[in-house]
Amino acid sequence: MDEQQQIEAAQAGNLGAFNDLVGAYESRVYNLCYRMLGSAEPAADATQDTFLSAYQALGRFRGGSFKSWLLRIATNACYDQLRRRQRRPTVSLDQLMDDEEHPIDFPSGDRESDPEDRALQNELSVEIQRALRGLPEDQRMALTLADIQGLSYDEIAEITQTSLGTVKSRISRARFKMRDSLLGRGELLRSRARPINDG
Repeated sequence: MDEQQQIEAAQAGNLGAFNDLVGAYESRVYNLCYRMLGSAEPAADATQDTFLSAYQALGRFRGGSFKSWLLRIATNACYDQLRRRQRRPTVSLDQLMDDEEHPIDFPSGDRESDPEDRALQNELSVEIQRALRGLPEDQRMALTLADIQGLSYDEIAEITQTSLGTVKSRISRARFKMRDSLLGRGELLRSRARPINDG
């Protein structure tokens, strides 16, 4: 079945078809939640909430981009987690955001087999995650969707339900702040083929 057929089957009550959709998008949703929340357990909870909400709302999905629809639900799940965290903080935000178990994924290359390059990659991933935590939530979400999820500005505007101009502004400001935050770690940026830029 193609995706549209899976969606229609899931809407008709086929749990296996819905599970196939979960399998297709689970890592993408988890990655978004992890980058927003900065820790594995809240990200897993938000991912579970996303798919539960999607299952409950599937009958109201009327076409368009399923990916954008699902990531909008994930975005809302992340904001719900952040609001709950503000009301009932149990650990410091710094501790949550310093989780080093899930570095940001970079494209694989021949250098991955070199232990020194792997160490540099991991160090850069940790620094990027720390820089992300310093961004306002709306900028962090926009930057994550653009530079980590690889979505277009139009898709981000749809997911975040904001104007295209607002999306561009948030991403531009977030990239500027990230560059500023990482300025002292230029040797790490030079070690990778994909520095943060305005592309």
